[in-house]
Amino acid sequence: MKTFKISENVKEVSRVGLGCMRLTQRKTDDEVRAIVDTALENGINFFDHADIYAGGEAEAAFGKILTPSLREQVVIQTKCAIRPGICYDFSREHILKSVDGSLKRLNTEYVDLLLLHRPDALMEPEEVAEAFDTLKTQGKVRAFGVSNHNPMQIELLNQATKGAVEVNQIQFSVAHCPTIDAGLNVNIQNDAGCNRDGSVLEYCRLKNITVQAWSPFQYGMFEGIFIGSEKYPKLNEVLNRLAEKYNTTPNGIAVAWILRHPAGIQTIVGTMNEKRLSDVAKAADIVLTREEWYELYLAAGKMLP
Repeated sequence: MKTFKISENVKEVSRVGLGCMRLTQRKTDDEVRAIVDTALENGINFFDHADIYAGGEAEAAFGKILTPSLREQVVIQTKCAIRPGICYDFSREHILKSVDGSLKRLNTEYVDLLLLHRPDALMEPEEVAEAFDTLKTQGKVRAFGVSNHNPMQIELLNQATKGAVEVNQIQFSVAHCPTIDAGLNVNIQNDAGCNRDGSVLEYCRLKNITVQAWSPFQYGMFEGIFIGSEKYPKLNEVLNRLAEKYNTTPNGIAVAWILRHPAGIQTIVGTMNEKRLSDVAKAADIVLTREEWYELYLAAGKMLP
């Protein structure tokens, strides 16, 4: 498993991380430890959480098996700011309260990274900066980032936080990559050419901000998984053929497609299946050819102008 430096304040992390949103599908502590051990055995040391996952129970399930020796091996990222059905909240009070809750549930004194989960239209950047400074001074958070933010939102935050934002987690897959579509259809009057995110991929590359891909097997906004879907027959045909060529699975090829991009995208996979996780981890070392990358893109129903 290839690793990289996501922040100077965090040890090297795996190019593939385990998303823990569905961790409560594991019914016992032993089952939770089994999926974590499978990740570590395959070189995955990065575990992605959020305070809202299973209403906090996903963090709590992880915290129950987090021994001091295991804490030394793992990198923990969590997210805050979504108050379900109410609002998004970047207030200093809410950020600090959320982190304290996550630390208690995770059974740890600090998290390596904290992301602000979705943009808050009422954000006061200086208030966020105060929260970040407090958390860093107290040793509760080592590095910061955002999720689902566009370039100007990040610029606004970074101006106040002195460049604290080092990660941006966005939905990204071969079937859902509007930032790629817009980049390939510049100055063309079609739907694909509509720039919906402010060229966030190019921006993050320019600013050395790590892009994390969530839902790497999904199409649409939680509409479903494209692997094995009758909605994507051509894509699955190519995924299966390349999986056979590289001795992996279609899931592995879908992840390899993301990792092939020169932005150095870190992929967050949410599978709770040990074998599937192992297969995906092994596929992280596959380097698709340029022709294969574009073949998959086109097979997903995309077009080149």
